[in-house]
Amino acid sequence: MDPTRQLELTAAETVAAIRCGALTATALVTTLLARARAQSDLNAMILLTEADALAAAARVDAAVKAGGALPPLAGLPIVVKDNINLNGTPTTGGTPALRDARPTNTAPSLQRLLDAGAIVLGKANLHELAFGITSTNFAPFAGPVRNPYDRTRIPGGSSGGTAAAIAARIASCGLGTDTGGSTRVPAALTGTVGLRPSVGNGGAERRYHDPGAVVPISRTRDTVGPMGRTVADVALLDATITGTDPATPASLAGLRLGVPASFWDGLSRDVASVCAVAKARLADAGVVLVDVDVEGLRALNEQVSFVVALHEPIEDLPAYLAASGLHGLDTKAIAERIASPDVRGAFEAILGDAFGAAYPAAMTAHRPAMQALYARTFAQHRVDALLFPTTPLAAVPIDAAAGSGQVSIDGGPPVDAFGTLIRNTDPASNAGLPGLSLFAGMTTGGLPVGLELDGPLGSDRRLLSIGLAIEAVLGRAPAP
Repeated sequence: MDPTRQLELTAAETVAAIRCGALTATALVTTLLARARAQSDLNAMILLTEADALAAAARVDAAVKAGGALPPLAGLPIVVKDNINLNGTPTTGGTPALRDARPTNTAPSLQRLLDAGAIVLGKANLHELAFGITSTNFAPFAGPVRNPYDRTRIPGGSSGGTAAAIAARIASCGLGTDTGGSTRVPAALTGTVGLRPSVGNGGAERRYHDPGAVVPISRTRDTVGPMGRTVADVALLDATITGTDPATPASLAGLRLGVPASFWDGLSRDVASVCAVAKARLADAGVVLVDVDVEGLRALNEQVSFVVALHEPIEDLPAYLAASGLHGLDTKAIAERIASPDVRGAFEAILGDAFGAAYPAAMTAHRPAMQALYARTFAQHRVDALLFPTTPLAAVPIDAAAGSGQVSIDGGPPVDAFGTLIRNTDPASNAGLPGLSLFAGMTTGGLPVGLELDGPLGSDRRLLSIGLAIEAVLGRAPAP
């Protein structure tokens, strides 16, 4: 198969081509590794696991030749965010203190993909320690991730390396993590697809369980999330991780989606224009768009978001280091070597436990109130999901001085980049709900725009089904 065609294969097409002998896993891995090296200026990858990937590909090819049974993802190359553990391979978290850290465990979500035959091409770059939304990393071995659609702009974060690699055709799919938008924001800004699975209160309702195997921010909010160029790619990874059947497209005729006005306010002109067209096309396809008011949600979110994310690392980071066999490191030692100024600022608040006093109320009062508000909204309006622009603006220029810094919407006054980019993704994250960002369209300047679906707790498969149907209407992003 021609290398150019190889680069455009979806995950399902890849597996099928290898299974029928139209393509060898070795040829594909070789093509993608060459692509990664050719696109190295994106800083999408921290590490390419070339020898291991080629050896795994050779084993798949031998199995195909022998005619035996193959696992469902046999030969599928993936990229993995470099805060997700792979036993014996460095998990740097994009931070100097962990550069040579080799955990002794593998994240269960990743292990399920490996058991199904997936091949890890390498570890993807990220906003340092996942504490940012731009993926502008200041660690000397990582550097800022660049958007394949415009290398002067951010890909979003913190899973920006995974998103950039997928958009740049280094892999068709992979894994990121999401705390407040870290799979969905980069998906929106790179024209890809990102799923935040259900987390709930961390019990049986948590869709993915990866304790002690992901460099943490918050046990309450963190989750691994699949990312891909298509909704079908993401659905395939999700089904493999959960041991369920992949989602199938929903019917859009009569489908009720809530449109929360506050999530549609304050958009840049280009994002507003793209999403208005997308909304009209969905209505033409039979979707019933229901105006909903989630009154009080923003105020509740402010009582939970930073309070949880800047308190729980005090316990969660030491627990991760112990579970991963990374002895001799502690939170203070990691903080002292942080390279990115915005991340250093966050860790000053963590080490000082600036939000410790507010934490109990956040967990026992405000977060349950958010969950109840969302549940009432879905029930009272009889909607399957909420629909809104993933981010209020498209990819912004890289801030080489601050990391996250400030942004301007349509030439207006500077506003905080972090708060602006997670404005729409953060609330459902704090309530533990699932969310899916998919491609909405392109701005006149050639930048992708994302559209998000947030659903009730446990509705992940339904969200993917709706996403498959919406993608059939709105299409996929063009190659960069």
